Amino acid sequence: FSFCRFDIYRKVPKDLTQPTYTGAIISVCCCLFILFLFLSELTGFIATEIVNELYVDDPDKDSGGKIEVNLNISLPNLHCELVGLDIQDEMGRHEVGHIDNSMKIPLNNGDGCRFEGHFSINKVPGNFHVSTHSATAQPQNPDMTHIIHKLSFGDKLQVHNVHGAFNALEGADKLSSNPLASHDYILKIVPTVYEDMSGKQRYSYQYTVANKEYVAYSHTGRIIPAIWFRYDLSPITVKYTERRQPLYRFITSICAIIGGTFTVAGILDSCIFTASEAWKKIQLGKMQ
Repeated sequence: FSFCRFDIYRKVPKDLTQPTYTGAIISVCCCLFILFLFLSELTGFIATEIVNELYVDDPDKDSGGKIEVNLNISLPNLHCELVGLDIQDEMGRHEVGHIDNSMKIPLNNGDGCRFEGHFSINKVPGNFHVSTHSATAQPQNPDMTHIIHKLSFGDKLQVHNVHGAFNALEGADKLSSNPLASHDYILKIVPTVYEDMSGKQRYSYQYTVANKEYVAYSHTGRIIPAIWFRYDLSPITVKYTERRQPLYRFITSICAIIGGTFTVAGILDSCIFTASEAWKKIQLGKMQ
């Protein structure tokens, strides 16, 4: 019989189990409250959260030191045969009239051009620019007014909970600018890694941008205008990790909700019951 002393679930005395209307109301409210908290915890358990961290590293070491670039820009007042893409950087690359994986679409009955290009750049400071430098004959007054539809780097990353500047120049409208002006976009590129629940990683790049426009001259006269994208890479990498709340934490929360709610409800019911019994005794004159 000494083993029975270890029973922590002893029966409650019958005088403490007297049913009351107040107890019934508290019990119903208690169950509804538990149900609400349970559903809230369940929603949080099912949903994923995004955790971010910063560190110094080159995340995509398998890229061969390259960054993929996607450019989509419209020049409504410049013929397609005049539009070209030039790439140069501090590793000595100097490519005029890049044509691989690029497309020119005539606009405004051939008076304008939409340039779409997919190309790679080295992970060193440099620039790429849209200009007329590769044209066989230079126009007298090239009009570099433009709209940028897209400029992105690396993998396409569209995640609901991740808000970043992956296409910061989207919608940049320079149609009202001086037609003969050059445009400088100075980009600071930040490597970004996104790791999903399966551990798969995607490598993209956010960037900040500052811009200016100007009409440049040299000792020989006015310099042919261009749209410059000058870039530099940040040594800081941003990593987003997708994860879900552990199962043990969910179970712990549910146990805490149920136990805590019933404990508080029991204390509240006991106080109300004790006060009610005391009031009855006062009315019967037993407390005098």
